[in-house]
Amino acid sequence: MRVAEVFRSLQGEGRNQGRPTVFLRLAGCNLACRWCDTPYARAGGEERDAAWVLDAVREIAGPCRLVCVTGGEPLLQQEYLVPVLAALSREGFACEIETNGTVPFGPSHAHSAITMDVKCPSSGEESDLSLLAALGPDDAVKFVVADLADLAYAEWVLAEHPVRAEVFVSPVYGASLAPLVDYVLEQNLPVRFSLQLHKLIGVR
Repeated sequence: MRVAEVFRSLQGEGRNQGRPTVFLRLAGCNLACRWCDTPYARAGGEERDAAWVLDAVREIAGPCRLVCVTGGEPLLQQEYLVPVLAALSREGFACEIETNGTVPFGPSHAHSAITMDVKCPSSGEESDLSLLAALGPDDAVKFVVADLADLAYAEWVLAEHPVRAEVFVSPVYGASLAPLVDYVLEQNLPVRFSLQLHKLIGVR
């Protein structure tokens, strides 16, 4: 599989926000989102086999038992990823996958929680909303929002596609927060408002 980087940091978003996490970032993506903060992972990377990936995770994990597979779009390499997830699960790691919601979760979902980043209008891209039905209580949905139009879109998505997963609204870094907070409160949206912790504290 094509690997962009493996590193340890704090999870900045989602259900595990703030927790020490090993990040396995795969290279390659099928979208070009306006708000992408890892454009270097859209292409390139180094070809690595499953044994190399597992050793890399073990080497830096220490007592950390949480692995986040991100990208790029990691599910583009699902064929190679599933055996890695299965091995990590057997070794006691909890795994989560961050995906742009354009590729079916498939067999990866058996070994990992899913965080589906539903693309809002300001991103310039679209997710496959039919995939929301496959998410369960251990999964998450994330809307990265830049403005009120994005929040209105998120509200429409949740009305048309009820989900069992926890839902997060994550403002684009630098966006004006007060109008977004007011909208969430006024509409009583069933979401958790979540700032991008890794950007606030200056870690990747």
